[in-house]
Amino acid sequence: MKACRVAVVGAGLAGLYAARALHASGIDVIVLEARDRLGGRILTADETGMPAEDGFDLGPSWYWPQMQAAMETLIGELGLHSFAQNSEGNVIIERMSRETPQRYQPTMVEQQSMRLSGGMASAVRVLARDIPADRILRNATVTAMSLSGTGVQLTVERGKGSRDIIQAEQVVAALPPRLLEATVSFSPQQDPATAARWRDTATWMAPHAKFFAVYDEAFWRTAGLSGTAQSMVGPLVEIHDATTASGKAALFGFPGVGADQRAALGEEMLKQACLAQLAKLFGSAALKPRAVLLKDWAADPLTATAADRVGGAHPLPGNSQWVSGLWKDRLILAGSETSPSEPGYLAGAVVAAGRAVADILSKMDSR
Repeated sequence: MKACRVAVVGAGLAGLYAARALHASGIDVIVLEARDRLGGRILTADETGMPAEDGFDLGPSWYWPQMQAAMETLIGELGLHSFAQNSEGNVIIERMSRETPQRYQPTMVEQQSMRLSGGMASAVRVLARDIPADRILRNATVTAMSLSGTGVQLTVERGKGSRDIIQAEQVVAALPPRLLEATVSFSPQQDPATAARWRDTATWMAPHAKFFAVYDEAFWRTAGLSGTAQSMVGPLVEIHDATTASGKAALFGFPGVGADQRAALGEEMLKQACLAQLAKLFGSAALKPRAVLLKDWAADPLTATAADRVGGAHPLPGNSQWVSGLWKDRLILAGSETSPSEPGYLAGAVVAAGRAVADILSKMDSR
């Protein structure tokens, strides 16, 4: 049996932020991550789809510094470099299949979307660097938690039938509440109202997919286009320039068809339909990508549950009472969806994790 003062479940942005802060405060922490990689819904990949240090963000790619002070502060603290989402050039609107897509010069100035050089995973790498490597366990799936006299016992599946038991004074569950409710059994059980709240909280991005087409050059820019398009025809309903800071050219879009429809259509047919649409919008050069990528988050069991295959509502800020009853003093939820501000977004993960750390430090100071 391993022991620690705090066990952090999930090594996405929230989990790593919390673990780094706790370690910096001198608290022994273990991070448990079910995946074989860090980052959770943050996934920066190369054109083969493998995690990379300079690639395309198959998960979240933007933050908005004017609205998200917590994220802006973190980027500065980590010494990361950001760049603006390309907005130079005309926008394309596709309203009906029988009409030619129309080009428009944008007139409204929106909040500037910012991206990270190297991709969002650069933030994950820097956060993880400040946590002792032997305190981050990958391929470590928490399947059960039970209250004991001195804290919480966590049952951790390590693959190939092996299992660990970890004893912790406190647990930070840095994953979506709905995923926590669906995948971890509790003894004693959570209060019915608490479990229902977790279950009813939508997981941001879980119903969605992202399609990327990677090219030798950003040909749309030379044609006076920003790479931004909106379509009421589909299959992609929203398209943007995904070219990296290092110059790797790409377009990406969100399919507007639901998870079950995507599964029925099949990955290859969906990819071909997306390319055909890009060609209609941006010209025949779009039919000659170096590579195409499709990340369907609804098909990722470490992000989505069956309930996430429909809908896609954004989680709404609610009361801060995410844990009640006998678990109240031992378990803290810190997934982005639990944040009082920007829930679901990267900034929400930072805020929720910061609140969890403050809560733990105040509890441990009072003992």
